[in-house]
Amino acid sequence: MPHKIGFVVVSSSGHEDGFSARELMIHAPTVSGWRSPRCCQFPQEIVVQMVERCRVRKLQLLAHQYMIPSKVEFYISHCLPEYLGPFQAERFRRLGYVSLCDNEKTGCRARELKSVYVDTEGQFLKLVFHQNHANKYNIYNQVALVAMNIIGDPVGCSDESNITSREKLADQYLGQRTEDPALEGTCSGKSDYISPLDDLAFDMYQDPEVAQIIRKLDERKRDAVQQERYDYAKKLKQAIADLQKVGERLGRYEVEKRCAVEKEDYDLAKHKKRQMEEYRARVYAQLELHSLVDTELVPRPLDLPLQPLVHSSSSCQLPPPQEDRAAENRLGEPFPLEQPSSHSLDVSSQPCSSDQQLSPPHPSRKAHPGAAVEPEKRDLDASEAPRAGAAGEPEPLTEKALREASSAIEVLGEALVAQAYSKTWSFREEALLTLYQQLVDTPVGTPKEDLKGLLRAAVFLIRRSIRDIVTPVFQASLKVLKMVITQYIPKHKLSKLETTHCVERTVPVLLARTGDSSARLRVVASNFIQEMALCKEVRSLQMVPSYLVQPLKANASAHQALSQVALLARLLRDLGTDSTGFTVDNVMKFAVRALEHRVFQVREMAVCVILDLYRQHHADVLGYLPPDDSTSRKNILFKTIFEGFAKIDGKPTDAEIRAQRRAATEEAERRKREEIKALQGQLAALKEMQAGAQVSQEKGSEATKARSPEPDRRCAAPRSAPEAAENPGLDNLCIFCGERSAAFTEEGLDLHYWKHCLMLTRCGYCRQVVEIASLTDHLLTECDKRDGFGRCYRCSEAVPKDELPRHVKSKDCHPAKPEKLANRCPLCHENFAPGEEAWKVHLMGPVGCTMNLRRTRLLFKALPPGKGPDTAKPGTSGPKAGSKIPTPKGGQSKCSGRTYRKQ
Repeated sequence: MPHKIGFVVVSSSGHEDGFSARELMIHAPTVSGWRSPRCCQFPQEIVVQMVERCRVRKLQLLAHQYMIPSKVEFYISHCLPEYLGPFQAERFRRLGYVSLCDNEKTGCRARELKSVYVDTEGQFLKLVFHQNHANKYNIYNQVALVAMNIIGDPVGCSDESNITSREKLADQYLGQRTEDPALEGTCSGKSDYISPLDDLAFDMYQDPEVAQIIRKLDERKRDAVQQERYDYAKKLKQAIADLQKVGERLGRYEVEKRCAVEKEDYDLAKHKKRQMEEYRARVYAQLELHSLVDTELVPRPLDLPLQPLVHSSSSCQLPPPQEDRAAENRLGEPFPLEQPSSHSLDVSSQPCSSDQQLSPPHPSRKAHPGAAVEPEKRDLDASEAPRAGAAGEPEPLTEKALREASSAIEVLGEALVAQAYSKTWSFREEALLTLYQQLVDTPVGTPKEDLKGLLRAAVFLIRRSIRDIVTPVFQASLKVLKMVITQYIPKHKLSKLETTHCVERTVPVLLARTGDSSARLRVVASNFIQEMALCKEVRSLQMVPSYLVQPLKANASAHQALSQVALLARLLRDLGTDSTGFTVDNVMKFAVRALEHRVFQVREMAVCVILDLYRQHHADVLGYLPPDDSTSRKNILFKTIFEGFAKIDGKPTDAEIRAQRRAATEEAERRKREEIKALQGQLAALKEMQAGAQVSQEKGSEATKARSPEPDRRCAAPRSAPEAAENPGLDNLCIFCGERSAAFTEEGLDLHYWKHCLMLTRCGYCRQVVEIASLTDHLLTECDKRDGFGRCYRCSEAVPKDELPRHVKSKDCHPAKPEKLANRCPLCHENFAPGEEAWKVHLMGPVGCTMNLRRTRLLFKALPPGKGPDTAKPGTSGPKAGSKIPTPKGGQSKCSGRTYRKQ
């Protein structure tokens, strides 16, 4: 039968302090689960080992309410590599993945429970977490998993030596007995039946002790059914249903108690504790009364220490207990269901930033169902601690303390100072609360000197208490300090000198506490400094930023360095650099030094500071950094910074530039191939045109011969040389300039058109060969850059659009005449006689166009007269003046811009 499979965490790619992946091995309403490091790289991985080789049927994941991965992949393996490395990934076989919703519809207030049904065998399961869903609460782009559950069947394994026994793993890592129902699960008559008691939702909302009893009763119910004791089975079924309500209520009480402890409402926590004990005792009495369980089956309440929650809001997301419902054949008396407590607990369900998270419970302090737990030695609970006057008096002050606190004793009295110096933390806390009330009760109108003396004595005790290692005392000192700055000084209208004194004496000590080993205290201290800096009484002094931009001390802990840089980054975003104490100079000097810190997270946060400052002061920031060149970019930090600058400026990064270059190269190659293909088509059309013209001339010659008298064709003499010269055909002839040459083969004509024909030219924009007579029309209608040209209404020539306004305004161009009266040369911009023959005279004649570069090159060749190339005189051969120039099939009329490209 499929049942719940125990597992241990073998490895993980990383975790935030206090949120180890081993938290996933515990299922209870108050577990914290696993959380990835801040600003981590993706994907993140967790590898777990099941207590035995199993046929896995169902996997369950309980996601965090706002640290949600976009998807989770599952891999399974029968064995584990000697060490986990990237190249060992092939040892795992991929099962698939599940996608998780971004939780926007619920406002990140609920958690998603994902169940995946599979059918595979293995002993090692790997979970791969991909990039998180972005939301305003997850400021460090983390992913988290509150709980996971594996349901399956054990299978045999031939190599017993390679698999750790189930009992050994269970005893070593889970602290469970082999008969623990959490491992054995439940079953019914169906081979694939999965008991609801093995579902993850059951353990996450049930009190652990009650869950253990429910599983025991479920086993008895199955035994009763097998023995056909149906009345007893019916009683057990009803008892299980009622106990599930009881377990949910006790689980909710436990969460509310821990939330109260986090809020330091110890009276409410004590009330909840007593409420749970009374309710549990009544339920267990009912169980024994109806003989449903043996006395030894009911576990004794364990006196476990209170553990802080990850976050009060996230752990208070419990479903309400089900409504009472009448049922037939109920037990003689129902289990007692309490009325809601008269104490209302105000717990917001909105998640806060990760900077405000509190420490998670340690897994070793959890009581697991069925495990024998010895009472632990622990510190005195806050709700049970003796208060001043209730457990004697504080010890007298020592000589050293009397000298040190002499000024405070004069103002506050020796009794209060003795409490503040006591070795008992409850006395120290009581002293601060008494001081708080004394400051609040100070009447308006008290002499200024007395007010100042009282304030300085209070600051002395506050400074001492900030260093206190006991959390309640530390928090009480912050409470008094906040009241002094925000209420006492404004109420009595004291000068800024008193506010300055408070800040100078307390901020350095608070900064030191940001390096505390406790993550919770680090967060509290950092948040208080930020709140103090934003307070209007302190903000105008511009003092807190001056402490934050001090260089990081070499002997400072990694926690303190990271907290200082993170706090600077947050305040820089809140305050800016306009008369706030932050300047481009002091922030950049601090950030550049932080780039050399030994801790990677500090360097990474310094990069964020520089980018934030660059958004406000672009050019000023660059002066503190090395030049953006290949040498600087070898440093990964500077490369990240310069690429961040490019993104802020809207410029492409190096990777984007390389991609654009590749795309441009591919586009150029494509266009080149298209040009070659078009040129080949044009040459084929020209050959067809020449062949057609030659066939037409030959047919005309044959028709003339047919009309002339010729008695015997067989004896007809061949044509004379002069006669053959008069009808030479179109072989070896340029149809544009009329030049004939034996070199004008197929390739020779291509070269002639491309470089030497005086009637043609190459477009300077698309490199096509066009007739000079049609160059203007080509630029306006056919050229690849035709959108960049416009026609001048005066000279009728094509002018670039960006120069057209100036061209028209200057009136330097010569007006063009109508086409019937004159031609217009686009090279020399002169008007000349109309007609086709006039173009040849203008472009090829000795006194023709001086801007025709092909003509001028011929004129400068140093050759003797009459020994030049074998060229026909203009107008003596080729198309007659005024006639149409032959065009390729599909071509246009004269001056239509026939184009050719060189292969």
